[in-house]
Amino acid sequence: MRCVVAVDVGGTTMKGGLITQDGTILYAERRPTPRVEGPAAVIAAISAFVTDLARPRTLHGVQVRPEAVGLAVPGLVTPERAVYSAAFGWKDVPAEAFTRVALPVALGHDVRAAGEAELAYGGAAGEDGVRARSGGKVAGHVLFMPVGTGIAGALVLAGSLYGGAGGWAGQIGHIPVWPDGLPCLCGQRGCLAAYASASAIASRCGETSAADVASRVRAGDPRAVTVWGEAVEALALALATYTLLLDPALIVIGGGLAQAGDLLLDPLRERLAARLAFRPAPTVRVSELGPDAGLLGAGLLGFRALARP
Repeated sequence: MRCVVAVDVGGTTMKGGLITQDGTILYAERRPTPRVEGPAAVIAAISAFVTDLARPRTLHGVQVRPEAVGLAVPGLVTPERAVYSAAFGWKDVPAEAFTRVALPVALGHDVRAAGEAELAYGGAAGEDGVRARSGGKVAGHVLFMPVGTGIAGALVLAGSLYGGAGGWAGQIGHIPVWPDGLPCLCGQRGCLAAYASASAIASRCGETSAADVASRVRAGDPRAVTVWGEAVEALALALATYTLLLDPALIVIGGGLAQAGDLLLDPLRERLAARLAFRPAPTVRVSELGPDAGLLGAGLLGFRALARP
């Protein structure tokens, strides 16, 4: 049974597992990301996680030995280096620094990897809202946008992931929604992530998670309602800009904030439509893969490393 080690590194939690090429998760576990301890501690924690996952083991009565490692990380990243991460503070970290095991390793951007998993396993829809595959690609224009500790986007144009000139496309979390607004970890002010990321929503309400804020919103807490409303408005502004520029048929919301369901989606759909007076708004829905999208995307990276000469 061929499989790879996959690790999806989030700002709060690392998801790790053993993934087969057809997207079966043979084994999975979670560990905290020691972000507050600095970049070196995060790198060491990733390396230890990979080492533990790479050990041969018996699963379902079958001996399993991983053949490669795929790491999905935030920030600016190439297959060989983690160039920069505002969330973790690292710069120019080579892929080899994240693992001590003698296996091929590939790095990838966490959101683009998750978006690729949506294409491969989740069936990101085409313009008609129906899965339409041709040559293994989805015939559609889709934005996959997880909203968690940070915010970024995987851009699908004409059925293919788009990385931009330098592979850094999709930094939608750092679109300025309110110039001279709240400071962002990236060094700018007024970024979408400063208002609408799950971590920002929680911090602005003095809570440990956006889920706690959502509970307060449902209970009618004034501060939570205000912060939630500002987050939804920021998302609508950013998505309206994206829609007018690239005309997606579908926007897929993933990450932890998507778990709020209609509390997020209903007002977001309404406000996005209001920002697009002369054209219809694209369909907005939650990810089919849910919290497994990043892990499955990291698995795809691992098989890509295995295929390299």
